[in-house]
Amino acid sequence: MRKNLVVAIDGYSSCGKSTLAKALAKKLGFIYIDSGAMYRAVTLYFIRNHVNVNDPEAVDYALGHIELNFHSQDYQSHITLNGEEVSEEIRQMPVSTTVSEVSANKKVRREMVKQQQRMGKSKNIVMDGRDIGTTVFPDAPVKFFMTADPKIRAERRFKELQSKGDTTTSLEDVFENLAHRDYADTTRKESPLTRADDAIILDNTDLTEAEQLDFALDMVHQQLP
Repeated sequence: MRKNLVVAIDGYSSCGKSTLAKALAKKLGFIYIDSGAMYRAVTLYFIRNHVNVNDPEAVDYALGHIELNFHSQDYQSHITLNGEEVSEEIRQMPVSTTVSEVSANKKVRREMVKQQQRMGKSKNIVMDGRDIGTTVFPDAPVKFFMTADPKIRAERRFKELQSKGDTTTSLEDVFENLAHRDYADTTRKESPLTRADDAIILDNTDLTEAEQLDFALDMVHQQLP
């Protein structure tokens, strides 16, 4: 198998993109890159430092003071923000309620896309996000677009939050947050969430994690040399 292969996974929030991407990377021996974590880490920095996302100068200054790095542990991708491990904090509701606004910012997106494209120049990677197959790697040989019933997505996200000790966020809060993010992601001007024409649709509403992995592996082996 040649080097510099990219498997791009796009789709709606809480569709299990990262779960599939991690498992697929492990099976293929590729490196997993969580692009969504990058936007969440930037959002966390903006929240902590009271950065006005509508102030171009403030955004430029902030982006110049953000250093993101990934490291892998037991096939799990972890992200650091200026040297601080923030993999858990970026999944909490304060970030979830703000990340769509921050990620819609043109300056933020362009900087993150540059970083993501650099990551794919020398390695075989699986990357998930919102615009991986349309903007970041439009020439990726294998692209997936994931979707699932909104109620199922909300229930999955709610259970995830509960498992991490969040006892204040209700299922209704999660459902409303996902609806808001879907609207924001699909209607933003900069790199909106859309399915690439050559992306394989993966609706996992009624699929187990094992079933969706088997499906994805079959598709990858059919597409890659």
